[in-house]
Amino acid sequence: MASPFPGMNPYLENPLFWSEIHNLLIAAIFRNLNPQLRPKYKVAIEKRVYQTTDEDSLLVGITDVAVQSTQKTPLPQLASIAVVSPSVEAVTVDVTMPETVKETYLEVRDVITQEVVTVIEILSPKNKRAGEGRNAYVKKRLQVLGSFTNLVEIDLLRDGKPIQQVQTGVQTDYRILVSRASKRPKADLYAFNLPDQIPFYSLPLREGDLEPLLDLQTLVHELYDEGNYDLVINYTQEPLPPLSNIEYCLGG
Repeated sequence: MASPFPGMNPYLENPLFWSEIHNLLIAAIFRNLNPQLRPKYKVAIEKRVYQTTDEDSLLVGITDVAVQSTQKTPLPQLASIAVVSPSVEAVTVDVTMPETVKETYLEVRDVITQEVVTVIEILSPKNKRAGEGRNAYVKKRLQVLGSFTNLVEIDLLRDGKPIQQVQTGVQTDYRILVSRASKRPKADLYAFNLPDQIPFYSLPLREGDLEPLLDLQTLVHELYDEGNYDLVINYTQEPLPPLSNIEYCLGG
């Protein structure tokens, strides 16, 4: 069964699916681009690893229960009475544990020199909310933007704070940024909404090279079919995250 949405399917943004969707889309772009880039370039899948904590899902402790003073008011010292202070019983708490996060992305490399020509990033939820995930990504992003490497940044998540916004202040559901090293600080931002089809664009390479078109829309539809997501998505329920300020009917 085909996806009922002409563009991005918001039900695929569900945290239960997104990690798999992210990896499948990385692999799909890998398979799509490599035949088109022969023999000068090769696409490689790379991994960014960092540690973070998700304090929203862990109890750091129970306030004031285990840290109450154990001092007692002195009792009169009576030679015939042995005084024993009651012990404080321990309670079980959850401590915040570091989580090792692995995020995959793509690099287009020159086959001969192994120079990285273009970086392709697909944003994850951790990249779009405050914390180490966003910090790690922004640090890497700034390194790329300060180099001679092109950057393609794909944001197919409605939730969280966008990394790159339209400077007019217009809010959109999704964004694709294409930053060519030769044109910085100018870049092309494809901002689109849920009812829209995902725009296709030319993959930036070195100046003068033939640039292949990257058709994300077709890839998203294909992985929806290949992953049998119609069998696990309940379209009678609101997607997660829920739709906001949008009127949209399936098949409309």
